[in-house]
Amino acid sequence: MSKLIKNQLAIVTGASRPKGIGAAICRELASNGFDIFFTHLTRYDQNTGYEDANHNFAENFKHELRNYGVKAESMELDLSDRDAPNRLLDEVEKMPSHLSILVNNATFCVEVSHEEVTMELFDRHCAVNVTGTCMLTVEFAKQLKKEQHSGRIVNFVSGQDKSPQPGNIAYITTKGAISAFTTSLATELASSHITVNAIDPGPTDSGCMDKQTQDFLKQKFPTGRIGTPEDAARLVSFLVSDAARWVTGQIIHSDGGFWD
Repeated sequence: MSKLIKNQLAIVTGASRPKGIGAAICRELASNGFDIFFTHLTRYDQNTGYEDANHNFAENFKHELRNYGVKAESMELDLSDRDAPNRLLDEVEKMPSHLSILVNNATFCVEVSHEEVTMELFDRHCAVNVTGTCMLTVEFAKQLKKEQHSGRIVNFVSGQDKSPQPGNIAYITTKGAISAFTTSLATELASSHITVNAIDPGPTDSGCMDKQTQDFLKQKFPTGRIGTPEDAARLVSFLVSDAARWVTGQIIHSDGGFWD
């Protein structure tokens, strides 16, 4: 089981709009021949203020992905629902492909300081970013082990392992939990040939940055440009490939040398 099996299916959570990181990951993996099952939650992106979020996206995006010659399906999913992991895996099981990849891209974020955070807001962050993400990952890993398949798990975190991020206390705390989860789970799953890694993509222009924000951030990138969703997607593509079978338990700061 040291090599990934053929006809692989990748689950990508949080692909709800064309300019997002989730959509870029789906395109990258589909272009490399992976079948795709993505989850979306348009109302979250609309409430967050993303202009490219619309209810027609999922259906249109499935057709876009199928143009790569792969199978593509999707479902609306809120990871804060306690039965979300099982409902998702039940739907995925209907596809003829071999389940082997999970990319945990879905997230919940409301930027608040310690003075503004409430119990309810912390609970909402934990429900999606910790409980929902971790339980989906655990159930996914159990399924792979049951079928005796190797696999790849890629989580998304922020730069909390690199430097403090004041003013976003709930989000950063929950992403820190995913970093700890990643390194520990990687050790547990290594003997089953399932790798677990996490990516910190750094500040990424996914269609939400105004010019003032872009100008401010560019000064902190040695390359003179801001990260793009495609930058993150290319790293995911490597981590789920057979070439990365020896890479596990890593928190990778793929941020173009960004300094805070």
